[in-house]
Amino acid sequence: MAVAGTPGHGPLVGVRVVELAGIGPGPFAAMLLADLGADVVRVDRPGGAGLAINPEYDITNRNKRSVIIDLKTQDGQDRVLDLVERADILIEGYRPGVAERLGVGPESCHVRNPKLVYGRMTGWGQEGPLAQRAGHDIAYIALTGTLGMIGRPDEPPTVPANLVGDYAGGSLYLVVGILAALHHARASGAGQVVDAAIVDGAAHLAAMIHGMFAAGGWQDRRGANLLDGGCPYYGTYETADGQYMAVGALEQQFYDEFVELLGIEEMASARKDLARWGELRETVAARFKTRTRDEWTAVFEGSDACVAPVLSLREAPAHPHLAARGTFVDHGGITQPAPAPRFSLSRTAVRSGPAQPGADTADVARDWGVPDLLKDGEPMKDGN
Repeated sequence: MAVAGTPGHGPLVGVRVVELAGIGPGPFAAMLLADLGADVVRVDRPGGAGLAINPEYDITNRNKRSVIIDLKTQDGQDRVLDLVERADILIEGYRPGVAERLGVGPESCHVRNPKLVYGRMTGWGQEGPLAQRAGHDIAYIALTGTLGMIGRPDEPPTVPANLVGDYAGGSLYLVVGILAALHHARASGAGQVVDAAIVDGAAHLAAMIHGMFAAGGWQDRRGANLLDGGCPYYGTYETADGQYMAVGALEQQFYDEFVELLGIEEMASARKDLARWGELRETVAARFKTRTRDEWTAVFEGSDACVAPVLSLREAPAHPHLAARGTFVDHGGITQPAPAPRFSLSRTAVRSGPAQPGADTADVARDWGVPDLLKDGEPMKDGN
């Protein structure tokens, strides 16, 4: 049953989250919790801070509410602690020690709310020689060996946007840690700190590959392995119109269907012969160049050859499978990924667009029972 005043739907309805505004993996983690139904209040700073885009388009702030509080003042710190007293979770992404200097570190928060789950999102972690150093996604995945695995062997490593570090190694591990700690807090009454470091998460993502490497089944160089593009039947190929097809025909039965539909049955025996992989790759590449991406998509349609067209961001939402599932939704004029994952009983949705700084102060003050969020009875505006 939802708590009065808590907006939305989802399995986390009734869970209250305070997000101290930042950029990157922290906001994305808070968005995921909000998508799952939590009441996320983002504490924005006067003057704003965030992506270099209009905040109306920052969908990592969807399904949230925003208040503006100046944490550099004693009054601002007190207001945040009032929110913390009523919250289940806090998320911050400052460098180690900054939250403590601002008066909202774990110790201060746990004095007010011993059950609080205090989520800390950083690149390097709360301790270690680099803990106080600046950094971004690319440096974190570089240090863990993750970046060095991605790309062609004769080219520099390929940068996978900031998906592997910030969001996979960072946000998702923070959310897993927060939910585990929330379960513990509800069972024991004791809150705790979750130290989510992107270097830890990015390293953890490669657990299977480290096992393969130790067993001699993975070479420590790019483009030489089964899953990194080194295998000729697991990779991407250019088509006649300059587009690409993705091939993942690893298992024998899928590979057999792949070579048949591609029309290269004479090369089927090269699958297990590493000495012939170069020849197989050249044959596959030449064959894909004879037709357009759409033509090859039609050839492989309905098959188990594990071949798919490589779509752009603009094209992906219109793919029949993704459209049928509603993988993307339109909200407020922005096409965006729908909340994930899905649940058999709890319905999730994009309930509101990106929270605008300070726009929800009055509602949060009422719903959370924190009247001091209001100044002279009026919502605080950006810069006031």
